[in-house]
Amino acid sequence: MTIESNGAADPESIANPLIFGSLVLSLAFTSGFIIMSIELLGGRILAPYFGSSIYVWGSIITVFMMSLSIGYLLGGRLSLLDPNLARYGSFYAGAAVTLLPTIFFGSDIMDAVFLRVEDPRYGSLLASMLLFFLPTAVLGMIAPYSVRLLVERAQDSGNIAGSLYFVSTLGSALGTLATSFYLILWFEVNQILLTMVGVLFISATCALIGDRYLRTGLPI
Repeated sequence: MTIESNGAADPESIANPLIFGSLVLSLAFTSGFIIMSIELLGGRILAPYFGSSIYVWGSIITVFMMSLSIGYLLGGRLSLLDPNLARYGSFYAGAAVTLLPTIFFGSDIMDAVFLRVEDPRYGSLLASMLLFFLPTAVLGMIAPYSVRLLVERAQDSGNIAGSLYFVSTLGSALGTLATSFYLILWFEVNQILLTMVGVLFISATCALIGDRYLRTGLPI
């Protein structure tokens, strides 16, 4: 896939714009689903140590908002540097890798915080930062980068951004419902998180395959 001088993908070089757009939107939907699912699971993860009071949920929401805001900023800046599906896929792989410590070392991290910070407000805030900040920030990079991948003409940017955020927010809504109504009842927290890690790695692979197809024209 060739790149125009302004950094946007040349439409004529894209073998199938429908496949390209559908892939980006599908991956954005997946990221929205996973973000909200992790946030809901955060309450369940912290509850045995800090309870489920408004302090805990305030800490979780604050950390997620902060990390997403930083992710949006970084993703927007990275989108100016030769935007492509390969780098886009690396965000999903990075989110998967940074989520692994929460699964395998989450209890140890919360034990350490719980023993050192007596106030549940600051203890839950610190634990949320250590467990969720990095993976959520990486996931936050996806939304602005998705917009940059899809925008071919400046006059279409608003419409494309609206469509992208619609799809992403729809994924978040469904992730909230699926996790709170079903997944948390059927599976253990770590099983859900491990499944999300697998989905993120699959998403990264799909992006890399899509990048190869668009750049070389080889069959997917």
